[in-house]
Amino acid sequence: MTSIHSTRTLASFGLALVVSATSVAAMADVMVGGAPMLPSKDIIDNAVNSKDHTTLVAAVKAAGLVETLKGSGPFTVFAPTNAAFDALPAGTVDTLLKPENKGMLTTVLTYHVVAGKWDAAALGKMIKDGKGMASIKTVSGGTLVAKAKGSKITLTDEKGGTATVTIPNVYQSNGVIHVIDKVLLPK
Repeated sequence: MTSIHSTRTLASFGLALVVSATSVAAMADVMVGGAPMLPSKDIIDNAVNSKDHTTLVAAVKAAGLVETLKGSGPFTVFAPTNAAFDALPAGTVDTLLKPENKGMLTTVLTYHVVAGKWDAAALGKMIKDGKGMASIKTVSGGTLVAKAKGSKITLTDEKGGTATVTIPNVYQSNGVIHVIDKVLLPK
């Protein structure tokens, strides 16, 4: 009897270690753009440290959205990389950053923001419940269509462009960021 009890105790202890290690790994800082994304910081405080998101941060500043994205939220942000902005037609970013185009820039940026905290599991459930697709209302009032493509989530904008989530679940104190490989454009 002692050996069965010892075996069960060891098995329970082993399972506890695995669960504990998994929990610690899930809480580990995600690296984005060469910087750790700390769950204790807000969306802006983390984004400014990512070398892959300098264009996005400049655009957020130009649009006057810093204080909003530092707010309590929660927000889900689909964050295009610098490469995603670079893939836009030549001159697009420079044009959007001009003061006279602040309204248009704000619309484009808020098209990447959804109210609430929607991690990959929640998005996946929405897609499954929607029989393979989910319509997501953005803060700008537009709609994104989310689909699963293998193990990745894709987002299709109102102009038919598609972005892929390349780094999901970058948790923030006021929401979650999903890094994407394209800039999403509203109508």
